[in-house]
Amino acid sequence: MTDREILLIYDAECPVCDLYCRLAHVRSSVGELKLVDARKATAVMDELTQAGHNIDQGMVLKIGDSLYYGSDAIHTIALISSRSGCFNKLNYWMFRFKFLSRLLYPILRFFRNLLLKVLGKSKINNLRLENNDRF
Repeated sequence: MTDREILLIYDAECPVCDLYCRLAHVRSSVGELKLVDARKATAVMDELTQAGHNIDQGMVLKIGDSLYYGSDAIHTIALISSRSGCFNKLNYWMFRFKFLSRLLYPILRFFRNLLLKVLGKSKINNLRLENNDRF
Protein backbone atom coordinates (compact mmCIF):
# COMPACT_ATOMS: atom_id res chain seq x y z
CA MET A 1 0.00 0.00 0.00
CA THR A 2 1.39 3.42 -0.96
CA ASP A 3 0.98 6.57 1.14
CA ARG A 4 -1.87 7.86 -1.01
CA GLU A 5 -3.58 4.51 -1.46
CA ILE A 6 -6.90 4.07 0.34
CA LEU A 7 -8.22 0.52 0.66
CA LEU A 8 -11.92 -0.30 0.76
CA ILE A 9 -12.41 -3.91 1.85
CA TYR A 10 -15.87 -5.33 1.15
CA ASP A 11 -17.78 -8.43 0.03
CA ALA A 12 -17.57 -8.34 -3.76
CA GLU A 13 -20.21 -11.11 -4.02
CA CYS A 14 -22.84 -8.74 -2.64
CA PRO A 15 -24.30 -6.97 -5.69
CA VAL A 16 -25.30 -3.88 -3.71
CA CYS A 17 -21.95 -3.59 -1.91
CA ASP A 18 -20.12 -4.10 -5.19
CA LEU A 19 -22.14 -1.38 -6.92
CA TYR A 20 -21.68 1.04 -4.01
CA CYS A 21 -17.92 0.50 -3.91
CA ARG A 22 -17.52 0.83 -7.67
CA LEU A 23 -19.49 4.09 -7.73
CA ALA A 24 -17.72 5.67 -4.74
CA HIS A 25 -14.91 8.01 -5.73
CA VAL A 26 -12.59 9.92 -3.45
CA ARG A 27 -11.03 13.29 -4.19
CA SER A 28 -7.70 12.87 -5.96
CA SER A 29 -6.10 15.20 -3.42
CA VAL A 30 -6.91 12.63 -0.71
CA GLY A 31 -5.54 9.57 -2.50
CA GLU A 32 -6.41 6.68 -4.75
CA LEU A 33 -9.23 4.32 -3.75
CA LYS A 34 -8.42 0.63 -4.24
CA LEU A 35 -11.15 -2.00 -3.88
CA VAL A 36 -10.28 -5.21 -2.05
CA ASP A 37 -12.49 -8.30 -2.25
CA ALA A 38 -12.82 -9.61 1.31
CA ARG A 39 -13.39 -13.14 -0.03
CA LYS A 40 -9.77 -13.32 -1.22
CA ALA A 41 -6.90 -14.10 1.12
CA THR A 42 -4.83 -10.93 1.46
CA ALA A 43 -2.54 -9.37 4.03
CA VAL A 44 -5.13 -6.68 4.75
CA MET A 45 -7.78 -9.35 5.46
CA ASP A 46 -5.36 -10.95 7.93
CA GLU A 47 -4.94 -7.52 9.54
CA LEU A 48 -8.71 -7.02 9.82
CA THR A 49 -9.20 -10.46 11.30
CA GLN A 50 -6.44 -9.84 13.82
CA ALA A 51 -8.10 -6.53 14.74
CA GLY A 52 -11.39 -8.42 15.34
CA HIS A 53 -13.41 -6.83 12.53
CA ASN A 54 -16.17 -9.14 11.30
CA ILE A 55 -16.28 -8.35 7.58
CA ASP A 56 -19.72 -9.99 7.32
CA GLN A 57 -21.09 -7.19 9.49
CA GLY A 58 -19.34 -4.22 7.92
CA MET A 59 -16.99 -2.97 5.24
CA VAL A 60 -13.63 -1.54 6.23
CA LEU A 61 -11.82 1.52 4.95
CA LYS A 62 -8.07 1.65 5.52
CA ILE A 63 -6.30 4.97 5.26
CA GLY A 64 -2.65 4.70 6.27
CA ASP A 65 -2.64 2.83 9.58
CA SER A 66 -6.24 3.77 10.45
CA LEU A 67 -9.11 1.32 10.05
CA TYR A 68 -12.70 2.55 9.76
CA TYR A 69 -15.35 -0.13 10.23
CA GLY A 70 -19.03 -0.25 9.28
CA SER A 71 -20.80 3.06 9.77
CA ASP A 72 -17.47 4.83 10.39
CA ALA A 73 -16.23 3.57 7.01
CA ILE A 74 -19.27 4.81 5.12
CA HIS A 75 -19.13 8.13 6.98
CA THR A 76 -15.44 8.60 6.15
CA ILE A 77 -16.02 7.71 2.50
CA ALA A 78 -18.69 10.41 2.38
CA LEU A 79 -16.30 12.98 3.83
CA ILE A 80 -13.47 12.23 1.39
CA SER A 81 -15.72 11.68 -1.63
CA SER A 82 -15.26 13.65 -4.82
CA ARG A 83 -18.91 14.83 -4.89
CA SER A 84 -18.85 14.40 -8.67
CA GLY A 85 -21.90 12.73 -10.12
CA CYS A 86 -25.29 12.04 -8.59
CA PHE A 87 -24.20 9.01 -6.58
CA ASN A 88 -21.31 10.72 -4.81
CA LYS A 89 -23.40 13.80 -4.05
CA LEU A 90 -26.18 11.63 -2.60
CA ASN A 91 -23.65 9.56 -0.65
CA TYR A 92 -22.19 12.73 0.83
CA TRP A 93 -25.57 14.13 1.84
CA MET A 94 -26.73 10.83 3.37
CA PHE A 95 -23.61 9.89 5.32
CA ARG A 96 -21.73 13.11 6.10
CA PHE A 97 -23.14 13.17 9.61
CA LYS A 98 -21.83 10.44 11.90
CA PHE A 99 -25.14 10.06 13.77
CA LEU A 100 -27.02 9.52 10.51
CA SER A 101 -24.43 6.99 9.31
CA ARG A 102 -24.80 5.09 12.59
CA LEU A 103 -28.57 5.16 12.24
CA LEU A 104 -28.74 4.07 8.59
CA TYR A 105 -25.88 1.56 8.43
CA PRO A 106 -27.58 -1.21 10.48
CA ILE A 107 -30.69 -0.89 8.31
CA LEU A 108 -28.66 -1.16 5.13
CA ARG A 109 -26.72 -4.10 6.60
CA PHE A 110 -29.99 -5.90 7.46
CA PHE A 111 -31.21 -5.65 3.86
CA ARG A 112 -27.77 -6.65 2.55
CA ASN A 113 -27.80 -9.76 4.73
CA LEU A 114 -31.34 -10.55 3.61
CA LEU A 115 -30.33 -10.21 -0.05
CA LEU A 116 -27.33 -12.50 0.42
CA LYS A 117 -29.54 -15.05 2.16
CA VAL A 118 -32.00 -15.00 -0.76
CA LEU A 119 -29.09 -15.34 -3.20
CA GLY A 120 -27.76 -18.32 -1.23
CA LYS A 121 -24.36 -16.75 -0.54
CA SER A 122 -22.17 -17.98 2.27
CA LYS A 123 -20.63 -15.73 4.87
CA ILE A 124 -16.95 -14.88 4.67
CA ASN A 125 -16.60 -15.72 8.39
CA ASN A 126 -13.11 -14.26 8.66
CA LEU A 127 -13.27 -14.54 12.46
CA ARG A 128 -13.87 -18.31 12.12
CA LEU A 129 -16.95 -18.27 14.33
CA GLU A 130 -18.58 -21.66 14.85
CA ASN A 131 -21.88 -22.28 12.98
CA ASN A 132 -21.54 -18.96 11.17
CA ASP A 133 -21.35 -19.99 7.51
CA ARG A 134 -24.77 -18.93 6.19
CA PHE A 135 -26.80 -15.76 6.27
